[in-house]
Amino acid sequence: MSDLLSSRTKLDRYPSRGMHDFETIAAILDEGFFCHVGFVKNGQPFVIPTGFGRKDRVLYIHGSAASRMLSEAGKGIPLCVTVTLVDGLVLARSAFHSSVNYRSVVILGTAEPVPAAEKITALKTIADHILPGRWDSLRAVKQEEIDLTAVLKLENVEASAKVRTGPPVDDEEDYALPIWAGTLDFAAPVAVPNPDKRLQASVAMPAHVARYRRIKS
Repeated sequence: MSDLLSSRTKLDRYPSRGMHDFETIAAILDEGFFCHVGFVKNGQPFVIPTGFGRKDRVLYIHGSAASRMLSEAGKGIPLCVTVTLVDGLVLARSAFHSSVNYRSVVILGTAEPVPAAEKITALKTIADHILPGRWDSLRAVKQEEIDLTAVLKLENVEASAKVRTGPPVDDEEDYALPIWAGTLDFAAPVAVPNPDKRLQASVAMPAHVARYRRIKS
């Protein structure tokens, strides 16, 4: 399927690595929780890192209400949002053929501010995307915190995924060289909880923290 394919998201280089179906793109987004948002203001490109959350085909991005990125992005200017997961190093017999095994998503489109009535729902989506079950364990959000936070939503309608897997592909004559080659695979990160030094001794670690593992799609 290619429901998110467009003339702008079609891959010209290594098209065999490209996918445009929503299921593949959603799986990568669900494993990641940090993105980079690119935009141009007065001819100057900016790329800003930020956390995100996904609900169905909508991507939520949040930050300070004073954020230049959110202020500009919320005006309907063209955006490019990227998410990349690095799975390992590809160590070939030459620098030219050395590479990285990765999964990435590029989303193109425009964002709009989330209405005040939907902001708490959007913030919950972001919190639970990063750490499932976290929102319900927290104190109630204060109105002043809501007012100080801007949230944008970007409909996922034009996107591409690019995936590189497998061993190095060397020039045929290089396979005879006495050089170690292969992949250096990164295991899914192990999350080690470190209690806050001022945490009350009577507060037990919640299950959603103790059982957390990064999703491996």
